[in-house]
Amino acid sequence: MHPLNPALAATFAPPVMEARRWLDGVRFAPDRPLINVSQAAPVDPPPEGLRRAIAEAALHRPEAHLYGPVLGNTDLRDAVAAQFSAAYGGALSGSHVAITQGCNQAFCAVMATLAGQGDQVIVPTPWYFNHKMWLDMAGVTTVPLPCGADMLPDPDHAAALITPATRAIVLVTPNNPSGAEYPADLVGRFYDLAQAHGLALVVDETYRDFDSRTGAPHNLLTRPDWDRVLIQLYSFSKAYRLTGHRVGAMVAGHDRLAQVEKFLDTVAISPAQLGQIGAVWGMTNLQEWLAGERAEILARRAAAASALGALDGWRLKSAGAYFAWLEHPFAESSAVLARRMVRDAGVLALPGTMFTPADDPTGPRHLRIAFANVDAAGIAVLAGRLAGLSA
Repeated sequence: MHPLNPALAATFAPPVMEARRWLDGVRFAPDRPLINVSQAAPVDPPPEGLRRAIAEAALHRPEAHLYGPVLGNTDLRDAVAAQFSAAYGGALSGSHVAITQGCNQAFCAVMATLAGQGDQVIVPTPWYFNHKMWLDMAGVTTVPLPCGADMLPDPDHAAALITPATRAIVLVTPNNPSGAEYPADLVGRFYDLAQAHGLALVVDETYRDFDSRTGAPHNLLTRPDWDRVLIQLYSFSKAYRLTGHRVGAMVAGHDRLAQVEKFLDTVAISPAQLGQIGAVWGMTNLQEWLAGERAEILARRAAAASALGALDGWRLKSAGAYFAWLEHPFAESSAVLARRMVRDAGVLALPGTMFTPADDPTGPRHLRIAFANVDAAGIAVLAGRLAGLSA
């Protein structure tokens, strides 16, 4: 066999791709089509106005086909800074923002500046599997921080996990996979913990546009010297349906971004122009439309909470943004159940084992339900199919 990086070889396969393979050879009756609640991404294209803006740029803006600045176009960086300043009460400039090829790349870039072989990063469980995959590939030890029954991580527990090798704490809020929204005071306590120990606090807010709360979800950008502790991540994929264009962002201090620039120049040179142009157009023109999208997602969250919360024997642990975290009543592991659900219920969902360490007993007991692409009527059908599953 040819040489193979052992860290990459030891990293698990992409979970969504694995789940898609469960559909191979399975046929679904026309009156009982597959309900796919496995992936947290919009399936509809962007609004027509945004698509026209991208098309016009492709036709009439020569620079749309060239390399751009490594950290992203100035107009988009400035727009992100203005929006975050207004939303969080801070005072950002575009120089605090980097644009990336999706939020996953933002995470990888930040982690490349923070941790290397033998270092440790604390990540609440259940975790977002791509975060774990990158840390594994980089030879960084992921230290699990199990969430409580309320699906919230405990800063005091995190404090006990800090060692001289710890470099950062990662939070995702609203959470993927659980949907839990972390209270502002809880996020603040994690900031204080990170600051006291000289760590970075990485806050992934990919789903911030679908937070059910009003007002700022935290006040971290108003803290003195926030740029020495905080790194915020964001995605345009969910808000403006730009998944295929891969546009993400990070907010960080200037010294951090100088290091991030090295990583991005090496792996991408610059983010894609058309996606950035679409993101600027969306931020400028689609705020009212986005408010409607948020209202629809919140309505689906309510429908999911009602329908899934009423399932006999099942237990809905949390729901928010695109997700519900659901405890099932069967003896088998969720890894087995999820595959059986394709055949027996016509439902594709991801097992909790994809979001937890191999020895974590909570993984086999849970499923992640990504309900954002299923309307209220479809959610009711989903609940009916789950109710009809036998042991």
